[in-house]
Amino acid sequence: MAPFALLLLFPIAWAAPLLRAGLLPIFGLEEISVLSGLAALWEKDILLALLVAFFAIVAPWLKLLGLIALQSGRAPARLARPLTALGRLAMADIFLIALYIVIAKGVGVGRLETGWGLYLLSFCILASLALSHLPPRKA
Repeated sequence: MAPFALLLLFPIAWAAPLLRAGLLPIFGLEEISVLSGLAALWEKDILLALLVAFFAIVAPWLKLLGLIALQSGRAPARLARPLTALGRLAMADIFLIALYIVIAKGVGVGRLETGWGLYLLSFCILASLALSHLPPRKA
């Protein structure tokens, strides 16, 4: 049941605010989500937007679908190794967001706050990683 819950939680996490950022402390903060970040990136650099979309959306989604197929016995066991690789790609997303926060706070020009979506996205990725360590169901 947990993998199916993640199928619903991932899209919520993609739309949820990961960060609230502002240039100066006196101005309001703009909420940034995975989807809004991709939309802004699409306007500047389509190739980079496609790459980020793969890491942030496609890799975790494919991993989860593959995990459901593997654990339900509908996919061959050899699928486990590529799913592990997809899981690592999904973790790159969280690492890059954390790196962005550290760099932005170190510069000290603007204001940056983490949003609840960052925690939800982290939970989804870590839960997916934990589920990948469960043995497949016996038929």
